[in-house]
Amino acid sequence: MNKDYYNILGVNKGANQDEIKKAFRKKAHECHPDKQGGDEAKFKELNEAYQVLGDEKKRSQYDQYGQTFDQARSGGGFSGFEGFGGANGGFNVDMDDLGDILGGFGDIFGFGGGSRQRSRTQRGRDIEVVLNIDFKEAVFGVEREISLRKTVSCSKCKGSGAEPASGSETCPTCRGAGKVIKMQRTILGNMQVQTTCPACHGEGQIIKEKCKQCKGAGVMNEIANLKIKIPAGINNGETIRYSGQGEATGKGGSFGGAQDRQAGDLYIKARVSPDKRFTRDNFNILSRAEIGIGLAALGGKIDIETVDGPVELKISEGTQSGRVIRLKSKGVPHIHGGGRGDHLVEVIVKIPTGLSRKQKEMLREMGI
Repeated sequence: MNKDYYNILGVNKGANQDEIKKAFRKKAHECHPDKQGGDEAKFKELNEAYQVLGDEKKRSQYDQYGQTFDQARSGGGFSGFEGFGGANGGFNVDMDDLGDILGGFGDIFGFGGGSRQRSRTQRGRDIEVVLNIDFKEAVFGVEREISLRKTVSCSKCKGSGAEPASGSETCPTCRGAGKVIKMQRTILGNMQVQTTCPACHGEGQIIKEKCKQCKGAGVMNEIANLKIKIPAGINNGETIRYSGQGEATGKGGSFGGAQDRQAGDLYIKARVSPDKRFTRDNFNILSRAEIGIGLAALGGKIDIETVDGPVELKISEGTQSGRVIRLKSKGVPHIHGGGRGDHLVEVIVKIPTGLSRKQKEMLREMGI
């Protein structure tokens, strides 16, 4: 039976390729068989129409043969067109287009989805390191040198996996594409899907002589020494990311060569040791100072410890226990700049014990 592919997709004969693609995606999404109310037969019909109209050459042939298109196709009326169905009874699918339509359904069919097929960058693993620092180092920042064993790009072949000056040649299996086409059975029938070339592992090139240092892997496991700068104001449990300082990735599996590979990231997690003198509240530092009853009543000055060293603290007359005195800009620097927090000192009035009778009388006379 003759089919009007333009009518199936709901576009006119003068529609451009963007309009055809947009119409196909919309209708295919509506009638996908895995969706409630989907229509498997209609979904196949839409794919059939798009395989023709979405290809300029096939569309031209369809427009030329018109209503005799089916007979011409089956009878060999033109060459270079396998049509929908093909010799194996399956159908061809543009995975980039179908992946956008299927979305979360991609994993059901085993091809993952178009967006992952298009990704050409292969990324190395991230590394997380816990770094112990003391309270004052967290406040003002510190520079440390750390050593860690990780996968790094081979220094001899620069990650290519080939012995220097040996060169490489185009993979005969995939002809440099890094991918091959294979048939895969799905609930919709047989589909042609792209997979990583098994011969070159996605590189597109076959090296003539493997690097003697890394044995062709392009990477090695070594101990790396890194200088790490912890910024002032970091808090316990916070993490700093160092882009590209994670592990390098080996060759293959990305439909591209060494230029498509990048190292992972290094994450430094700060573990701040507690300080018995200070505690931290956001960007403020808290501490306590004990004073005698006489100083609380009469006022005066005492020396207290801060992260900047000892400073003089003024005690006003009649200071009550529990009063908080603020030392401005003596706290933690803001990690993104913009000044420092404050140092808050809680004054604790120490009540004397073991007083003599005379001392007690004196306190009574003072009304204390």
